[in-house]
Amino acid sequence: MSNRRSFIKKTAAASSLSATLIAAPYLASCKDHELINPIPESKLSEMNIVGPKEGYTPHVGTLVSMMNWMRGVMLQPVRGMSVNDLDFLLDDNANSIGAMLWHLAGTERFYQINTFDGRHWEGLSAKDDAKWDDASSLGNGGRANIKGYDLDFYLELLENVRNFTLEEFKKKDDDWLMIVDNNFWRTPTNNYCKWFHVCEHESNHNGQFKFIKSRIS
Repeated sequence: MSNRRSFIKKTAAASSLSATLIAAPYLASCKDHELINPIPESKLSEMNIVGPKEGYTPHVGTLVSMMNWMRGVMLQPVRGMSVNDLDFLLDDNANSIGAMLWHLAGTERFYQINTFDGRHWEGLSAKDDAKWDDASSLGNGGRANIKGYDLDFYLELLENVRNFTLEEFKKKDDDWLMIVDNNFWRTPTNNYCKWFHVCEHESNHNGQFKFIKSRIS
């Protein structure tokens, strides 16, 4: 229980999205044919357009556009990484890139449970609990148990969780985004803020990925 509370607090700690947006124009990277999960040419012209998207209400679509942009940028540093790269630890207290990728999928899964189902970690099924527990808290559990997986494994985790998010967003509207939870982070927080946090959380780890990558020999 304490690990899960710590996980929620940690996911709210850092906000560096604006710096990343300024630093890395996404359209240029999309033209690299070695991209993970390349974006179809027909979609390239849309990636740098933050705003409403077909199939979603205006604010939900704008959120989707930001999440899609950040996901593409976040995956750039891990492109082509081996299992050894993904398992690399800077020191005995560090988290690996692989563990943090799983953690990002787990973060998004938490916000699905919270905003779509109105539940917290305490309401997880035993299956969900086993899948996300080490990734949610990272630390010793992540170092001990999250290793030996290739990049495709982590990409599939992220993609499956994101696909569910996008399908659920199609069922929601802008009024839903504005619903306020008075007991989240001990201050009134609406669904828009919660899901923007999912986006900026990837920005936070993007910086860590770049740093760790620079230290892999």
